Amino acid sequence: MTLSHGFPPVASPSAQVLVLGSLPGKASLAAQEYYANKQNAFWRIMGDLVGAGPALPYSQRLQRLCAAGIALWDVIAAGERPGSLDADIVKKTVCANDFSAFFAVNRSIARVFFNGGVAEAAFRRHVLPGLQGADLQLIRLPSTSPAHAASSYAEKLAAWSAIIAPAK
Repeated sequence: MTLSHGFPPVASPSAQVLVLGSLPGKASLAAQEYYANKQNAFWRIMGDLVGAGPALPYSQRLQRLCAAGIALWDVIAAGERPGSLDADIVKKTVCANDFSAFFAVNRSIARVFFNGGVAEAAFRRHVLPGLQGADLQLIRLPSTSPAHAASSYAEKLAAWSAIIAPAK
């Protein structure tokens, strides 16, 4: 099995929020785009929240996220994943991204939102212990994956609206 490798972060100097996924799935890797699976609700939600909907070209969606102060990345830099489900990620192969370097450059980020439980668990296990003194608010959101059918689109949208709400 070969390792899947993630993408570089999408961030602007004004980013105040970081949205973290786990590791790109097959559709994303093939397209070289975050959340490229057409069934994933991520871009539809971003369209409703900040005008970065799936009808826009990918580069414009990323520009809209940056303009809204939203950075985008994945917790896992590389790992084995024979399918596209987060449950398929082979835990012993996980290599986390360098968040110490990321937060050193992106100092205005205070809130980190996880796109589902696997991203949160990987961050807490592989990243958080190395972030000494980081003052971050960590919030798990329902996964936008089509595999997460427990929440309706309306419920996901309501939960995800937290990323554009003022920090508490």
